[in-house]
Amino acid sequence: MSTMQAMQISKAGGDFERVEREIPTPAAGQVLIKVEACGICHSDAFVKEGGFPGLEFPRVPGHELAGRVAALGDGVSMWSEGQRVGVGWHGGHCFRCEPCRRGDFVTCEKADVCGITYDGGYAEYVVVPEAAVAAIPEALSSVDAAPLLCAGITTYNALRNSGARAGDLVAVQGVGGLGHLGIQYAASMGFRTIALSRGGDKKELALGLGASEYIDTEAVDPVEALQERGGARVILATAPSAKAMASVIDGLKVDGKLLIVGATPDPVEVSPFQLIMKRRTVAGWPSGTPRDSEDTLNFSVLSGTKAHIETYPLLEAAAAYDRMITNQARFRVVLTM
Repeated sequence: MSTMQAMQISKAGGDFERVEREIPTPAAGQVLIKVEACGICHSDAFVKEGGFPGLEFPRVPGHELAGRVAALGDGVSMWSEGQRVGVGWHGGHCFRCEPCRRGDFVTCEKADVCGITYDGGYAEYVVVPEAAVAAIPEALSSVDAAPLLCAGITTYNALRNSGARAGDLVAVQGVGGLGHLGIQYAASMGFRTIALSRGGDKKELALGLGASEYIDTEAVDPVEALQERGGARVILATAPSAKAMASVIDGLKVDGKLLIVGATPDPVEVSPFQLIMKRRTVAGWPSGTPRDSEDTLNFSVLSGTKAHIETYPLLEAAAAYDRMITNQARFRVVLTM
């Protein structure tokens, strides 16, 4: 077979189109991956709606892909044909800019993004830079691994770099695509994990995921509830609502940190007084490098952390995307090939 199927977007705001393309040949330093599963992320809206700087059309989205190495370009020695691999948001780096020279590849000034700066995983095959590839442990299926390469690494990597220590109170704001993984990771890391969400319908789920307590932010003031428990060392903000994030800042203890991973273009309003008097901080965290992805996958196996997944075949990408973008999915949507 010399051709493959892919689902592309041809213009900003356009519909998904099924196209047949030649299977690409990897150039020097590249890896051809036969995709087995690809997660659908809210950030895929950057492609669907044309909201990412420098984006060129047509483009095949997808940055949560898992599969097997199908071919290697010249000079690639780290990977082997048939090996199980995946690619996340971080799709390569330049090795030359100031962050790269310091080894901080995830903040590369010219970083590639899989599915945005080059075609991604809504396709049967994809070509990626060697530096973008992560190994997938045999204990994880491709379907289970795919969302961990974005939602998983984002929450896991943020928490392990948050400064919180085992026994600290960590609140996870939002029980959704990111939050339901953040709760599992936080509990497995030994944090006193409290879930924050609107309404009582997610209480049983949150407790089942490992939260020690659930705070219904419609029934009680979350700030008062957190302060009654001594205040949070970290609040992991996963729901993409700037207003919701701002509303819980005063629930932090002295030296507490609001750690934002839920992407929203809206500003988070906070007064200097809220930060100064308690030495609080507001910070963000990007996903991570392929090595961080491997750490995430291995810790997920160790801790039994799994995403709640709904699957769709590749050719139903439009319906799957709609399921995600309208917040109907519980909680991650994965395309299968």
